[in-house]
Amino acid sequence: MQVLQVQLEIRPDPAEAGRARRWARSRLAGSGIGGDEPLAETLILLVSELVTNAVVHTGRPAVLRLLLSGLCDGSVGKVRLEVVDASACPPAPRCVDRDATGGRGLALVEGLADRWGWTHEGVGKRIWCELDRVPPGAVGVSGVSGAGGGVVAPRVSPACGAVAGVAAVAREGLAYEAV
Repeated sequence: MQVLQVQLEIRPDPAEAGRARRWARSRLAGSGIGGDEPLAETLILLVSELVTNAVVHTGRPAVLRLLLSGLCDGSVGKVRLEVVDASACPPAPRCVDRDATGGRGLALVEGLADRWGWTHEGVGKRIWCELDRVPPGAVGVSGVSGAGGGVVAPRVSPACGAVAGVAAVAREGLAYEAV
């Protein structure tokens, strides 16, 4: 299995999220993942969330990495997104009320990614998430056909006992309904 890794240096500026989205979109297109493919749209949202979290919550530079794992036929089978920053503070999902304008980033990551987590990295940390690429026409985890997998159920956050994440996430149509 081949793995292509590309990375982008991120400055501690909230405007970097837009640059990171454009950069990621161009790298995906160069790997054969179309911009209208649900995987690409989901990944761009995840890039935006993780880069924004890194620059807003740490105020320090970060590194964005995309790792594209290939299948036997040469197509991309899995995409891993990593953001490495110099803050040792672990990511902390927050419980926010309905009217809050922020605080849902990690809940979105949890709801949209096939897997996610974080590890200490030197003096800082690495937050990562992975998306599996389902070939068009294949059946996803919930029986929905198409790229991406299907509908993700809401999760209960153990930290506050409230529903965290999204009520319905359909990767195919990217329909999000916040709770």
